[in-house]
Amino acid sequence: MDDTARRPSGAALISPVVEVADGRVAARGLRLFVKRDDLLHPDLPGNKWRKLKHNLAPAREHGTVLTFGGAYSNHIRATAAAGKIFGFATIGIIRGEEHVPLNATLAYARQMGMRLDYLDRAAYRRKHEPDRVAALRERWGGFHLLPEGGSNALAVRGCAELGAELGGFDVVCCPCGTGGTLAGLAAGLGPAQRALGFSVLKGGFLDAEVERLQRETYGERRGIWSMEHAFHFGGYAKRTRELEVFADDFADRHGIVLDRVYVAKMMSGIFTLAEHGAFPPGTRIVAVITG
Repeated sequence: MDDTARRPSGAALISPVVEVADGRVAARGLRLFVKRDDLLHPDLPGNKWRKLKHNLAPAREHGTVLTFGGAYSNHIRATAAAGKIFGFATIGIIRGEEHVPLNATLAYARQMGMRLDYLDRAAYRRKHEPDRVAALRERWGGFHLLPEGGSNALAVRGCAELGAELGGFDVVCCPCGTGGTLAGLAAGLGPAQRALGFSVLKGGFLDAEVERLQRETYGERRGIWSMEHAFHFGGYAKRTRELEVFADDFADRHGIVLDRVYVAKMMSGIFTLAEHGAFPPGTRIVAVITG
């Protein structure tokens, strides 16, 4: 399947890169840009589209995709939209118990035709174990399995295409939840470029997951990359007053609204690292707004 056949109607070919003129980074001799991947498509923005792109062929072959996520998962939302757009069935296995009425994310997923089911948190932690997957196949029949967050080898290859669009920058930053975006991004960059991930999770385990995904995809670790673990602001989907103030101020200065789950945490980390002299003067930094 070529790129034209894969691309949903209304999707941008390449998302724009915009310079952020901010005295706080300019004072350190740095230039900061943002890669507006959130503008790729209204229903499949940013890394969601990049992760799904190469998964479309097996999705259509099986006729059904089954995937996992929390009740507010953007991945669940995007997978449901992709099924509607590209003509395959979708099943979402949601962490926790059902709550009625559905929140906006799950209501949208159901509207797109996704069938929803729920696992308690103990069972959800075992979701990728062979016996659990076998039980899901017995219940739902044949399907293409997408892991939580959509991060598999095909997703990594899609995110590598993002790296190929970002020549000319010294440091390329992205927020990280499952590690797939950083794994692909780093693999797609040039030899003199560095990828920097910002974990939105507590625990410091994502480095190993990024390396696992690269080895699954390419058979080896690829690219120059590292992960920052100090900017999770309490953990996944957690917020602090400090984060809210930073994100509101950024929107006032630059007219860009940063989502608090992922992108605001990354951006706050970039500004903090710049303030502390982590980037040499002259460094060109680009931050991916993943959508």
